[in-house]
Amino acid sequence: MLAPLPALVVLTSAEPVPNPPPQAPPGIAALADQLIGWLKWGALAAGVVGLLVCAGMIVAGRRHRSGLAQEGLVGSLWVLTGLMLASLTAVLVGAFAGVGAP
Repeated sequence: MLAPLPALVVLTSAEPVPNPPPQAPPGIAALADQLIGWLKWGALAAGVVGLLVCAGMIVAGRRHRSGLAQEGLVGSLWVLTGLMLASLTAVLVGAFAGVGAP
C-alpha cells in the first residue's frame, strides 16, 4: 500500500530569491578576457578567409561551372551568418542570461 503524500509546504516569505550578478573567480578575469579576445580575432580571420574563398568560387564558376558559383554564393551566406552570430554573441548571451536586467 502506498503511503499518503506529505502536505505541500507554502513559502510565504516576503524576501526575494537571491540573484547575484555573474562574477569571475579571483585571478581568472584577465585570462578569460584574453581568451575571448583571441576567439573573436579567430572568428573574424576565419570570416575573411571564408568570404575570399567564396568569392573565388563565384569567379571561377562564372563560366561553365554554375554549380561552383552556386556553392560560392550559398557559402558566402553561411559565412555572413556566422560573422553576424559571432558579432552578436555578447548581446545574445547577455539577453538570455539576464545580465543587466533589472
